Amino acid sequence: MPRGAGPFSEAAVARLGEERLDHRFKGLPPDAEGLTAGALAAERRPLFTGGFTTPVLTLSAAALDHNLALMERWSAERDLAFAPHAKTAMAPQLFARQLARGAWGLTAATPAQVRVYRAFGVRRILLANEVVDPAALRMLAAELAADPGFRLLVYVDSARGVELMDTALRAAGAARPLDVLVELGADGGRTGARTEEECAAVADAVAATDTLRLAGVAGYEGEIPEADAGLVRTWLRRLTALAVEFDRTGRFAGAAEIVVSAGGSTWFDAVADVLAELPPLSAPVRKVLRAGAYVTHDDGLYRRKTPFNRHPEQGALLPALRLWAQVVSRPEPGRAYLNAGKRDAPYDIDLPEPQLVRSARDGSVRPAGGMTVVALADQHTFVELAEGAELEVGDWVGLGLSHPCTTFDKWQLIPLVEEDGTVTEYVRTFF
Repeated sequence: MPRGAGPFSEAAVARLGEERLDHRFKGLPPDAEGLTAGALAAERRPLFTGGFTTPVLTLSAAALDHNLALMERWSAERDLAFAPHAKTAMAPQLFARQLARGAWGLTAATPAQVRVYRAFGVRRILLANEVVDPAALRMLAAELAADPGFRLLVYVDSARGVELMDTALRAAGAARPLDVLVELGADGGRTGARTEEECAAVADAVAATDTLRLAGVAGYEGEIPEADAGLVRTWLRRLTALAVEFDRTGRFAGAAEIVVSAGGSTWFDAVADVLAELPPLSAPVRKVLRAGAYVTHDDGLYRRKTPFNRHPEQGALLPALRLWAQVVSRPEPGRAYLNAGKRDAPYDIDLPEPQLVRSARDGSVRPAGGMTVVALADQHTFVELAEGAELEVGDWVGLGLSHPCTTFDKWQLIPLVEEDGTVTEYVRTFF
């Protein structure tokens, strides 16, 4: 789409439905070859009898809608600007839903992700990383120059990084200063300056340039070593105190607003509580929450770690992803093999969880009792069967998954499924 073409482009999203289906997209019906994604969606095929091949990843429309509505309400009630980390899915159709359901903007981790967001007209992007690549900075400067309405925030965490950014932006002839957030880190954690003194030095290095403009402070509490509620809240109070100190010393002079941002998918309750303690500053404060895994939740990592476990009265997220695979071998007692593996399912944190079985004989669906995934090969799932567990070659097994971020990047086109199994849309990813 043309740069500077206005707000989020529904037209660009609609054009995804014009993509022709072929061998690139696994799991889709072979007889859909040559159809567009939109034409196949219009057929409203049933997942189990509509010609889909296994393994096939599915996205629950009902769970997705529920999660979007819950976090829209939750963040609004706490006066948080929600900029979910959209790298989770890298799916413009989901970007559109997130923005329509209250997201202030989207968070990215890399300049490549920013390019995808901009191709679909995203107007507010928080790039949660320091960028020191001259080619990437040239691209960012061009985006800012082409669209006066584009707001971009980028991390800085070192004087050397500021120097490299300034040099590259000056060489690119940057027409607008790049808004930056000083990143506070934690010892043993991930990126970010470790001390307040180092953060102040970074802020002063920014002030000495014409190409960068200090817009606020940020950080990520999710990588604090051995994090617990106390450690997280202590670190968050360091972050808010840093914003207060920068404001007291005039480092935000002339700013239209001051951005303070934190919040992954494990501690957003603590983020909301501590950011609510911020006193008034010299400019309005934009409190930006970045949690991204909420959009699909999961059946593993985030099921265990979601803040809603601590606050069930506030609601509950629902797992929206399910991988369907078929039993292809029962060569010995107590063991079955499915036709999905590491190329199809995440395995970096937990192995998939058998949840449902659909009989190949009569189409009946039952809970997957007594079944445990014990290993994955490239294209096979090893399932251990307890005594009495029934599973035969040809049965479909619905697997719950852990860690959506490493699920989506294995699938380019994902069927969106209604509760009755009807496929109504195909969600395109860009990794």
